[in-house]
Amino acid sequence: MKSVGVLCVLCGWSLLACALDREAFTFTNYDLTVRIEPEQQRLAVRGRIKLRNDSSVPQRNIPLQISSSLDWRSIKVVGAPSQYVDHEYTSDIDHTGALSEALVTLSKAVPPKGTVELDVGYEGVITLDTTRLTRIGVPEEKAKHGDWDQISKAFTAVRGIGYVTWYPVATEDASLSEGNSVEETVGRWKVRHADTRMSLLFESTADTPIFFSGTPELFAVHQDQGIAKIAAFGMVRPGVSVPTFVIGDYKKLAPDDLLTVGYLPGQQEAAEAYAEAAAEIDPIVPVGPGSGRLEILGLPDPDAQSFVTEGMLLTPLKSPMTNEAELSIVYAKARHLVLSPRAWIQDGLAHYAQAEFIEKQKGRQAALDYLSAHAAGLVEAEKQASGDRESSRSLISVSDDLYLQTKAMYVWWMLKDMLGNPPRDAFLNYHVTEDNDPGYMPQLIQKETPRDLTWFFDDWVYHDRGLPDFRVASVFSNPVASGGFLVTITVENLGHAGAEVPLTLEFEGGEIRRRLEVRGKSKASIRVETPAAPRQVILNDGSVPESDTGNNTYKIEQSSP
Repeated sequence: MKSVGVLCVLCGWSLLACALDREAFTFTNYDLTVRIEPEQQRLAVRGRIKLRNDSSVPQRNIPLQISSSLDWRSIKVVGAPSQYVDHEYTSDIDHTGALSEALVTLSKAVPPKGTVELDVGYEGVITLDTTRLTRIGVPEEKAKHGDWDQISKAFTAVRGIGYVTWYPVATEDASLSEGNSVEETVGRWKVRHADTRMSLLFESTADTPIFFSGTPELFAVHQDQGIAKIAAFGMVRPGVSVPTFVIGDYKKLAPDDLLTVGYLPGQQEAAEAYAEAAAEIDPIVPVGPGSGRLEILGLPDPDAQSFVTEGMLLTPLKSPMTNEAELSIVYAKARHLVLSPRAWIQDGLAHYAQAEFIEKQKGRQAALDYLSAHAAGLVEAEKQASGDRESSRSLISVSDDLYLQTKAMYVWWMLKDMLGNPPRDAFLNYHVTEDNDPGYMPQLIQKETPRDLTWFFDDWVYHDRGLPDFRVASVFSNPVASGGFLVTITVENLGHAGAEVPLTLEFEGGEIRRRLEVRGKSKASIRVETPAAPRQVILNDGSVPESDTGNNTYKIEQSSP
């Protein structure tokens, strides 16, 4: 009979887990003490978290998830009794490919917009783990260059959600084998937690410095009985950037006022060359001054993938510097200067800065090639979009990081082309503390031009209208008395999103380039004088993402004399 009772409990718990809304609660505040013991590769956390019910119905069950290499030790509701059960939950938002999920049952349901505070405790080890990558076929040696997170005596670096779930979260499961499932799940988390606050007190038995992403509200280090180093950090918007901590025997170089390069033993020569080159790289975007110095910290693996979070770039220190390394620095610098609660601004401008850096170094065509290399994913994502796409996939609310970053990069590039230059006054007048409305940045940009850009922001930022699809509807060519031809070109946009499309009219012996604004589902015409008979019209040079570029060339048939 006892086994039957246990079976009934397990069945009931299983049904609860299946019916649970794992994204009902938003974590509004973390106040945690994190103890790290590098010699044992251990992490132990105690503290308090605050959650808000952002669903439309009362919630009595709260899911809490940490890495499967960690174990729950205690969960208590502040001021009320609670009970919980924990189990392993498969999800690739963690490098182990699974989470330790605790399902907390409250004595009283939390109403919509109501809050609850929990005291939590958990601990375990964080070792280098490539499980989620190797099980989808990535060779282990290659996987180690991507999932390099670990706590160890020689070096410690641990990234947060999407890499290692070292602080409590709550998400639906995600799999690397299912397209952009992981990016979308982590993206939803970031959107929901854009205003979250995190306060951490780190304790480490290592005698080397502790680095944390974001700006320290307080930094104090002292020894406790000769072994423990303690550092307190605060981070606003851990949903926008990934909370990351690093412990290593770093020596530092400061090539300029905004940059610090930290290197590990054996990396000094490469670090000096890297620091000199990094200081010369201009991220172009004149927003700032950001928040203190950007910390560039060398990774021990020379083939490791670089990683950027708020105030920090983790990267191999290679000399001579590769093109990839240059772009990583551009992105990190720009992102550090552009502090915004809106990913389409912060991440979008950082990716745009990479394209503009390429244009400055190698010319416009190289920059357009860079944009085009990212276009396929955007086009495919727009094709697969369904349902209420206009609001759920707008740059204000979209949760897919790859989609957001690519589309936002194009938005800033198109704005630069439309205005003739980047909206530098808008950048300089942007203040993160005043950005309380999605229209704040667009309004600053609008002040720089007499053109009405309302339609552009409506199509590309506030809503997802898909992508434009341009074609030449007609071309009429007439000789003029003074010589040459007057050519009237009508362009049709078959898509729902409008854009200003570049147009090239080729004629015998040369070409003329113009730009034409064509709104969604409409036509627009332009007249161009040529010194010789026109031959063909080519729409778009790659600066505007299109759903179909196969209809962008129009050959002009010459009438018989």
